[in-house]
Amino acid sequence: MRLIEVPAKTGYVWFRQGIWLFRRNPFAFLTVFFAYLFVMTLISRVPLVGPLLPLLFIPGIAVGFMAACRNTIAGKPVWPTILVDGFRSYGSVVARRLLALGALYIVAMAVIFASSALVDGGTLLSIMMGDGPSGDPETVAASFSPLAVLVAMACYIPVAMLFWFAPILVAWHDVPPAKALFFSLVSCWRNRGAFIYYGVLWIAIALAVSFGLTALMQALGAGQEMALAVLMPASIIVTTALYCSFYATYRGCFGVKSADSPDIPDAPGTPNA
Repeated sequence: MRLIEVPAKTGYVWFRQGIWLFRRNPFAFLTVFFAYLFVMTLISRVPLVGPLLPLLFIPGIAVGFMAACRNTIAGKPVWPTILVDGFRSYGSVVARRLLALGALYIVAMAVIFASSALVDGGTLLSIMMGDGPSGDPETVAASFSPLAVLVAMACYIPVAMLFWFAPILVAWHDVPPAKALFFSLVSCWRNRGAFIYYGVLWIAIALAVSFGLTALMQALGAGQEMALAVLMPASIIVTTALYCSFYATYRGCFGVKSADSPDIPDAPGTPNA
């Protein structure tokens, strides 16, 4: 394994490869994504610690989704049970390391929301924990402090860089958690141009889908329920394709020659990096 530095235009390659990968097996990826939502919803209902448990398991679940991408490229079947691949396929040591990453992720998120609480008195944290103001979406949206959201987003960027590749490095390359976090941060920083390009593309797609469909529903005179019924599936498809592109960033940033981790074939219309 070696870290690779790529030009900024590679962000477009990752974007296209993620869409290509999703189109290879959309039903399987959507099934895995819905299984993820269902399991996380159940876990979050555990008394007292429920809101924290999904964060604890996110690194392991991330490995499972990456394994789904790997199996799709290799032509292997993908089942919802692959979500727990990180906890069951690489031994107890890796499972404990993934849980350790999850615990660190909880701490990192706590620091982020503590920072936002300095701005809005904890309103954003209450909303994320499910204890915020109730009512229609407009009321909930009005309770957000834009400054608190910006502070949280700014604090989350280094956290995302630390954890972007850490789970897969722990599971697939037997890297200890501390080193995995460091390698992930260094790789993201070295390829920050590509990641910025990649992020802008996905944000643009998300906004285009959201605003485009909203405008279309309004033009057709559809009610709020109908608009939501259209927007929800569209947002799930975009999110699932985004998750598929995570594998593309991994293959683009780390030189790995292994039959167990196949590279992504050149997607049609994708220029060479």
